[in-house]
Amino acid sequence: MQKRNQTAFPGFLLLGLTDDPGLQPVVVCLFFFMYLVTVLGNLLIILISRLDSHLHTPMYLFLSNLSLNDICFSTSTIPKMLVNIQENSQSITYRSCLTQMSFVLIFGGMENCLLAVMAYDRYMAICHPLRYTVIMEPWLCVLLVILSLLITVVDSLMHSLMVLRLSFCIHLEIPSFFCELPKILKLACSDTLIDNILIYISSCIFVGVPISGIIFSYVHIISSVLRMSSSEGKYKAFSTCGSHLLVVSLFYGTGFGVYITSAIVDSSRKTAVASVMYSVVPQMLNPFIYSLRNRDMKEALRKFFHRMASLL
Repeated sequence: MQKRNQTAFPGFLLLGLTDDPGLQPVVVCLFFFMYLVTVLGNLLIILISRLDSHLHTPMYLFLSNLSLNDICFSTSTIPKMLVNIQENSQSITYRSCLTQMSFVLIFGGMENCLLAVMAYDRYMAICHPLRYTVIMEPWLCVLLVILSLLITVVDSLMHSLMVLRLSFCIHLEIPSFFCELPKILKLACSDTLIDNILIYISSCIFVGVPISGIIFSYVHIISSVLRMSSSEGKYKAFSTCGSHLLVVSLFYGTGFGVYITSAIVDSSRKTAVASVMYSVVPQMLNPFIYSLRNRDMKEALRKFFHRMASLL
């Protein structure tokens, strides 16, 4: 097959979710609505966490960063897809595709790190309540967030630099609505062995380590909660952990679902639809999970809307 060097590379074609012209308006309306709900819902979580003094705790600091990360994650993929559908175009330049891939890696990895940090925060709060305020000081919380960001940026930079050395074939179609690293590597004509090894190593680090930390935290949390004599204490512990556990299950469950689907389904369209489940749906549902399942957040929202209503 003919090769194209990146210096004279025109770009890729994002095939999207469907090529049926009749379904395009439906896809635009659906994804615009989902993006709007994602942005407004997560902005509301950030606003409430900052305005209510009762929520100035490490847990809600991490939740605010998770909400900001969800906004950025959705913004890195959905707007480009909407613009392409509106312009009746599937093209994305090489530079734009590489940039989008880098941001997806950063915010996807950041999501993993923040969920693990939030699990550690709940572990310290429930299993070591007397030492919680001493250990989880503001500077440590900020440091954990900054370290998570730096680690994911370095990981994204390594993958991006590895992609830059590749040459691509004439076949430039990406069967998705955004640039995903594994699908970009499948289009390369040059050897991708090192890239694939790097993907496996980073997956073990950014998926295996956080999941192991989350499982470790919740095993100890459940053990501590079951030893509590007060039913009110048990309810409060489960109410603060329940929302986080739902978010973790949603994010990793959809991620593993996409991995399994891509392995057993030959249809690229079905794989693209499955990728929506981990790149769009969890980010949209996270604000609802935390606002409906968390008692402190529900009370803060009630006060906020009551205050807004009184001003009107």
